[in-house]
Amino acid sequence: MGCMFSHLAAKFAFFPPSPPTYHLTKNPDGIISAVSSASTSASSTFPAAGDSSLDVKVVKTRRGNKVTAFYLRNPNARLTLLYSHGNAADLGQLFDLFVQLKVNLRVNLMGYDYSGYGASTGKPSEYDTYADIEAVYECLQTDYGVGQEDLILYGQSVGSGPTLHLASKLPRLRGVVLHSGILSGLRVLCHVKFKFCCDIYSNVNKIKKVKCPVLVIHGTDDDVVNWLHGNRLWKMAKEPYEPLWIKGGGHCNLEINPDYIRHLYRFIQDMENTTTKSRLKKIWQEIRKRDESKRCCSSGLCRPKCTRCPKPSCSCGCGCGQCGCCKCSCPSFQGCFFCCKKPSCVGCCCCPKLKCSSCFGKPKCPKCSCWKCLKCPKMSECCRRSCCCAGCFRWLCCCGGGRRKEGERRGTSTVAKNEG
Repeated sequence: MGCMFSHLAAKFAFFPPSPPTYHLTKNPDGIISAVSSASTSASSTFPAAGDSSLDVKVVKTRRGNKVTAFYLRNPNARLTLLYSHGNAADLGQLFDLFVQLKVNLRVNLMGYDYSGYGASTGKPSEYDTYADIEAVYECLQTDYGVGQEDLILYGQSVGSGPTLHLASKLPRLRGVVLHSGILSGLRVLCHVKFKFCCDIYSNVNKIKKVKCPVLVIHGTDDDVVNWLHGNRLWKMAKEPYEPLWIKGGGHCNLEINPDYIRHLYRFIQDMENTTTKSRLKKIWQEIRKRDESKRCCSSGLCRPKCTRCPKPSCSCGCGCGQCGCCKCSCPSFQGCFFCCKKPSCVGCCCCPKLKCSSCFGKPKCPKCSCWKCLKCPKMSECCRRSCCCAGCFRWLCCCGGGRRKEGERRGTSTVAKNEG
């Protein structure tokens, strides 16, 4: 049933130009070239066969279709743009735009036609477009040596579907551009907040899995895909880039706005200047910020008890009543020793294996003043007699620990001074 609904949705989502605006030819050397169709008024002028500025590729997908791809080479490029076009265009109509983007943005550009578009075989569907972009990305890797670290995915309108599908699977991708993107196919037709089985391109869920900067471009007067789609995609992105809201822009005329190429060029430059080291540093900063917001220590010692002691109640004046569990510095237990020295400090220990009753907490014996034992400069019988219970810190003075050692050190230093 779900498959039938998907085919039904595909009929409303895909409108390939008929007839195609170009066709492919092959010379005796086996080199494939593109030629504008004579029966159409397409203004695109493809370079002659053998021109190194354009490579025409035919790539086979895992679903058995053969898709056509254009690779436009820029000798000064550092990054590559993988362009997924809208639902009513093919490569013949977009070739002039590709040339402008290649020159103005200083990038290599790979554009492709979905199954059933242009010279590509098969019929268009959601899952065919997923297979199409995966095959083209594999071609970029094998034939041109383009890794995901040097790749920016660009999706226009319906092209945002395959773009986010691939972006959600590439953790080291350099960047993503969503041009008039959609939340999902059904949300374009009606404003719903839940998913149906017949819905296609669930970008509202996949945008959360993208781990690279996301630039959103949308027109405020778009009557095909409402501006709210782009606004929500931008807000849901993990690493949103400054968006471009073109005032008065529609669905198919954003490229003619001068802000379009300027903002896109700035995004490309920022992505070029972003190194792996700086990205990792930013990720670690976000992780530390998230852990601090949850009030958990950097090590795993404090986490089991952090929910029970968000703010320790300490009246000893050590200031731990405002520090919170995440600042106890529990590695090496330094926080507990520095925070809970006096018996009046109750409940400020956040270590899971140590409780205040055994970690310098309040003495259990109300009769004996155990803290007097700590003032004894050396072990004596009065200390042992004054301690009437085993859990009353007797080991601090009677076993050679705590203040006794400090007293010995003071005594030693005094003797040293006198001898001096």
